[in-house]
Amino acid sequence: MRPFMEIKHLKKYFHSPSGLLHAIDDVSMNIEKGETMGVVGESGCGKSTLGRTVINLLDKTEGQVFFDGRDITNPSHRDMKKLRQEMQIIFQDPYSSLNPRLTVEQTIMEPIKLHLRLSREAIDEKCEKLMDMVGVDRRLRLSYPHELDGGRRQRVGIARALALDPKFIVCDEPVSALDVSIQAQILNLLMDLQDQIGLTYMFITHNMSVIRHVSHNISVMYLGQLVEECPTDALFEQPLHPYTKALLSAIPSTDIMQKSERIILKGEISSPINPKPGCRFIPRCAYACEKCHEPQTPRELAPGHFVACCRADELA
Repeated sequence: MRPFMEIKHLKKYFHSPSGLLHAIDDVSMNIEKGETMGVVGESGCGKSTLGRTVINLLDKTEGQVFFDGRDITNPSHRDMKKLRQEMQIIFQDPYSSLNPRLTVEQTIMEPIKLHLRLSREAIDEKCEKLMDMVGVDRRLRLSYPHELDGGRRQRVGIARALALDPKFIVCDEPVSALDVSIQAQILNLLMDLQDQIGLTYMFITHNMSVIRHVSHNISVMYLGQLVEECPTDALFEQPLHPYTKALLSAIPSTDIMQKSERIILKGEISSPINPKPGCRFIPRCAYACEKCHEPQTPRELAPGHFVACCRADELA
């Protein structure tokens, strides 16, 4: 049986004056139903592009995507309209992703009116149910986005994403624009919704502490490529790729007895425009060797633990 979401050799290139920008370059991963796949990496590594390409907000250059047993690589307009009910996205900035001219209830009702044939009473009832589900007081139905704080705006964005009862949601850094005190509330809300409804998430972030809290599995990206993928506990207990080790070493710790050496990455980041074959982490890697200039494909070094590094087993 196929995984709930199967991504195979996905590529997304953009044309630029300097050449072809490889935003996503041969990425493959599987996401099981009811689980969360965390996608981490530095800004500009292709995380958001990956999420948007998977749900067909961006056209694919190459590769295949299978969703719930169906090939959704190049869906027709009719099929895509149906898929929109099953696949949604929560954007990073709730202020810019909400229409400033629409009230809270209009924002939540808009996808329902576009896709579902319901009476006015049924739409009103569904809107109230969604507001209750995400923790937005009903008295705010007629409020506009500028009248709400960041946490409430993001809750409205979550309610809009849930309006069509989707099965799969891309969470594109949903808490990075919020105050720290609000972040935990939104993360707990997303996890509670997953337990209640059985949602499947692709959770995109650059915050390693957040991803540890919400994910079942983690994929680490670097300049458009997948460098490591494994269960969350395995990644934090024994990271194998040098880039992953550097990411984990940057996590702040309150344990004064913990002696973890901070790994400072030196060297310039490789250009994603017309990149050379081989590992793109070479200019910043202290363990780079001649073999690293050859194409690196993820290898399974432990059950479910894939690493795209020719020296990973040696460094372990």
